[in-house]
Parts: sequence; structure tokens; C-alpha cells
Amino acid sequence: MNDLPPDVSRLRVLETWLQITLERVREQIIVAEQRAAQQARATPPPPPDWVVQLSIGAGAQPVAVHVGGCRGAGSRARPVSRDQAMRALTEGVEPCALCRADTELGIF
Repeated sequence: MNDLPPDVSRLRVLETWLQITLERVREQIIVAEQRAAQQARATPPPPPDWVVQLSIGAGAQPVAVHVGGCRGAGSRARPVSRDQAMRALTEGVEPCALCRADTELGIF
């Protein structure tokens, strides 16, 4: 059972239509890939779970522990692990008054 026409002229028309359609599909693939790449670049990475805010100066020392994403951390914040954040709090570094990192870590 052959569903294609038997004559050359109609087969050529189908061939042309398929080539045009294939080119349109390929163009749409390029557009979709570009859109996906742009969205991937636009999505910022997730914030770290914990950050330590550092003091100003050459000998920058930890001054506060924050929950990742806290706006109070400022630009001098560095990501740390949960253990490092807990250690800093138990060694006298202050918790952030906004995000209450000590409460989030279970240190009261």
C-alpha cells in the first residue's frame, strides 16, 4: 500500500514542500535553543545556605553569620558550610539580627 502519488511532478511538489517544512523546523529549533540558552544565563545561581560577613580592611575578620540570601550580608559576605557557620557562632561571631542565623542553625 503506497500512499504517495505515482507521477514525478507530484512527487517533486511533495519533495519541495518537505524541504521547505524541514527548513522551517530547523529555524524554530535554533530559535528555541537560543531562548533556552538566554534563560539559562538569566537565571542566577541559588544563594549559598550560609554566609559570613567580613569586616572592612586588609585583615578582614568575620563580623556576622547570615542565612544565605540575607540582604543584610552585603557585598563582603563569603559562603560557608553549615559546620563553619555553627563554629563561627560558637566562637563569638554575632548572628544577623535580620535573618537570625543562630535560630536557623538551632543555636540559642
